[in-house]
Amino acid sequence: MNGLDEEKAYAARCDEGLRAMLDGARLNVVIGEQVAGDRYSAERLGRHLKSLAKELTEEPGGPPFFGRLEFGAGAGAGDHRGRRYYMGRRHISGGPGEPPMVIDWRAPVARAFYRAGAGATFGIAVRRRFGWAERELTGYEDEHLDRGEDAGAASRIVAAEIERPRVGPMRDIVATIQPEQDELVRAELEESICVQGAPGTGKTAVGLHRAAYLLYAHRQRLSRSGVLVLGPNPAFLHYISAVLPVLGEVDVEQTTMERLLAREAAPARTRARTTAGEAKGDIKADINGYAEDVAAAAAVKHDVRMAAVLRRALYARVRRPEGPVTVTDGSYRWRVPEEELRRIVDDTRREAAPYAVGRERVIARVVAALGRQAEARGRNLDGVWTRRTSRAATPFVDAVWPDVRPEEVVAGVLGDPETLARAADGVLTPEEQAAILWARPPRTYRSARWSAADLVLLDEVAGLLRRAPGYGHVIVDEAQDLSAMQCRVVARRSEYGSITVLGDLAQGTTPWAARDWRDLLGHLGKPEARVIALTTGFRVPGAVARLANHLLDVLDVDVPPTRSFRADGRVHVTRTPDLPRATLDAVREALRHDGSIAVIAPGGAVDALAATLRGGLPGEAVGALIASPGEPADGPARVTVLPASLAKGLEYDHVVVAEPADIVEAEERGLNRLYVVLTRAVSRLDVLHARPLPAGFPEPAGR
Repeated sequence: MNGLDEEKAYAARCDEGLRAMLDGARLNVVIGEQVAGDRYSAERLGRHLKSLAKELTEEPGGPPFFGRLEFGAGAGAGDHRGRRYYMGRRHISGGPGEPPMVIDWRAPVARAFYRAGAGATFGIAVRRRFGWAERELTGYEDEHLDRGEDAGAASRIVAAEIERPRVGPMRDIVATIQPEQDELVRAELEESICVQGAPGTGKTAVGLHRAAYLLYAHRQRLSRSGVLVLGPNPAFLHYISAVLPVLGEVDVEQTTMERLLAREAAPARTRARTTAGEAKGDIKADINGYAEDVAAAAAVKHDVRMAAVLRRALYARVRRPEGPVTVTDGSYRWRVPEEELRRIVDDTRREAAPYAVGRERVIARVVAALGRQAEARGRNLDGVWTRRTSRAATPFVDAVWPDVRPEEVVAGVLGDPETLARAADGVLTPEEQAAILWARPPRTYRSARWSAADLVLLDEVAGLLRRAPGYGHVIVDEAQDLSAMQCRVVARRSEYGSITVLGDLAQGTTPWAARDWRDLLGHLGKPEARVIALTTGFRVPGAVARLANHLLDVLDVDVPPTRSFRADGRVHVTRTPDLPRATLDAVREALRHDGSIAVIAPGGAVDALAATLRGGLPGEAVGALIASPGEPADGPARVTVLPASLAKGLEYDHVVVAEPADIVEAEERGLNRLYVVLTRAVSRLDVLHARPLPAGFPEPAGR
């Protein structure tokens, strides 16, 4: 039996081992349901066993392993001397008393697979990489590190995996992780990091693999506090939805900023969590039905100064006591003098506790003061007395430290010019105050229609009232587009945890997009976070990277240009008098190649271009070929028509960009948007234009 046949036989044994693990998990569920012990322990064990069984049942049908390590006999191998390990996406057990058949890629020994090289072998003699076509093992490639061989990223198998056509959701990169990526993936849980990643450098994949690694290395801790992944839009969530389940992690919350805030602002409407598995489902559910701000109002609401305005507006409700607190207790009347009540309120304010906590402390301290008087008269201060006295004292406390909802505070600021003027005095200009005032205030806060920016304000006030539930780790993708106020949303949820910040300053498209990572990290509450730049584009080919790099000269950010790992790629820039016809021709030509195709255009042109494609492509193929972003058609979608505003974070083998000048003129940071659009192509790029190309765009020869 030759080497390839032996490896195929081993793969078959691994499949049998995985099936045995599933059978064992199912059996344990049955046994666990009948386990002796108290009810609470039995329920916990049952949930745990069912979770394990569910995880194995949902295991995607990918290859059982992608690499193999053979350690040498030298001292550098340590405890692994002379041993052999297979690396895979998940652990596969051997028989009773036998070593594992496959080691999880996150295990400590796997670090050597990604970081070893001719210069630092980690005791490895041979590193083997495997090539697969779906479930069929097609070949392998050996690097004899002990002889100085080190293919690294230039490995034929690694290159083939990186350049494989892109169809469907994002894939994992466990087989192709590079040393600089592995360092970020395995960073300690306590460390917050910021990854400035050029297009195609794998920053999103690094973030998702970091989530999977941290859950593996800190399972018990993170199972309590949770991991949150924040993406820019629902289409992006669908695109990344398959990665974590493939890596064996399904208990990660994946959502957008808008969904997170809408759920917490209106729990009755959107309470359901968006997990890795659920991201594939109702991806249209967002904050539809909320109001829309004009640009000037949104800019002010996202400004960090609004935090000071809202704090002032909230604490303006705390007033100086006027008169004592008097409570009747049978034939007695207990009394807290006005002077003592003022001291209680002042002391509580100086403690700077959350507003609602401060109110509870005032009530508790008033009750304690009343209790001291009652005890002096021989009263028994049991729980019934304390609760009754607390209820009796609450109306008095309401006058000095009233109970309040976030909606009341924000509605008061946005709906009442006088309230806003007092809270914003010296903070916002009169013009800025006028921009955010409601033209027609609702009768009460209960009938208000909130905008997306208002949800950020509501969350700010909610955080002033009580501390938000935190996560053990938060991963924020496309973080450069967060406003200062949105950063504060994240900071409240990671106050006692760490964060992974992913983004590219050159791809900042919101009016408030960051131009410097240090400013943004300060708003996130992690000014000490390490900033690391990834500059080697593994997915974006050289031809596309060179075109996009020209735009960096006219963007108001300081980022290094993309250095492509790939020398291939094809770019055509064509001027045409008939843009719809040229788009149809470009798509027909692209369909002759493998892979996904995207037509990216200004928002106003999407419907017309989609209609042209539907009318010009073969009728029997249209249903399977045309899809809206985030709404995949039945079967694998080859062609997607989407607005430039939804392209961020996605990638396609062939991209057709329609009318760059219109994309640039559609928004304040249109050149940044164009940079995003151009770098979505991982093989071929067609740029079609009837108008002159924007400033900074090179004028290559047309096709």
